[in-house]
Amino acid sequence: MSARIRKIAVSIEETHREMGREIAPPTRKAVAVAVIENPFAGVYQEDLSELMEIGAELGALLGRRCVEALGITPAEAESYGKSAMVGENGELEHAAAILHPKLGAPLRKEVEKGAALVPSSKKMGGPGQVLDVPLGHKDAAYVRSHFDGMEVQMSDAPRANEILVAVAVTDSGRPLPRVGGLKAEEAEGKDGLR
Repeated sequence: MSARIRKIAVSIEETHREMGREIAPPTRKAVAVAVIENPFAGVYQEDLSELMEIGAELGALLGRRCVEALGITPAEAESYGKSAMVGENGELEHAAAILHPKLGAPLRKEVEKGAALVPSSKKMGGPGQVLDVPLGHKDAAYVRSHFDGMEVQMSDAPRANEILVAVAVTDSGRPLPRVGGLKAEEAEGKDGLR
């Protein structure tokens, strides 16, 4: 692996009750985070292909960690998202290079299919700052019950010369969804929308 990883953290969130109602089975989300060295911290680099390759590696690694944490098969994954926070000596384009050109395809393999775009966010930040990871249905963007998100935070990351990269995967939508739209079981996943 070309990414110089300082640490990896994996977290699961389960919702068992909401508004006094039991959620059965509970809704579950997992997020896997890697804190990596930014090879271009403090310097302008025209060619960001090294970060793009790191993105591909992390898409597979972090996606697999989420699926394993949830204890599901890749086909049972329902939604996903990705996010990155760059330390102060980096730039937003470093996050874009990791997230966009190559991270998606390996993540899709880890969750089986993934016809829809992977929701994403990027920001500059420092240790302890919260990073939002947006979520959407992996095969059909019109499934409103899966518009959601997770927050991640690491007390010591990202340091000035680091990037915090997060991938989230769920095996369900929000608890008690009732805003209409396409239902997950109706999704065909042919065009990434429906």
